[in-house]
Amino acid sequence: MKGDDFRRIALSLEGVEESSHMGSPDFRVGGRIFATLASQHQGYGNLMLTPQQQADFVQERPDVFVPVAGGWGRGGATHIRLAAANEDVLAGALRAAWQIRVAKNESTGRKSPRKK
Repeated sequence: MKGDDFRRIALSLEGVEESSHMGSPDFRVGGRIFATLASQHQGYGNLMLTPQQQADFVQERPDVFVPVAGGWGRGGATHIRLAAANEDVLAGALRAAWQIRVAKNESTGRKSPRKK
């Protein structure tokens, strides 16, 4: 997979908009980031998962998923090695990060994704 695949799949999720954070593409639902391509030059996409989901993804596919270094990683920020991921793995991981953000948005009263 490549950055363009990451972008295509992320934008296929309901209510997702592409934006930019510190000059790097990011993907938002309800105005909040759930994934980025900030590390695409190193061959990674980034996902905002829960720490438990991150541990599960890394345990199941350590060849594909790596915690981001430092505090962001301890909080669930996770690299996905694009070259090692297939379409199903990438789509599932992006959907997981999207679902977390949608649930958080709903619990805090932020707007929900538009219904298609």
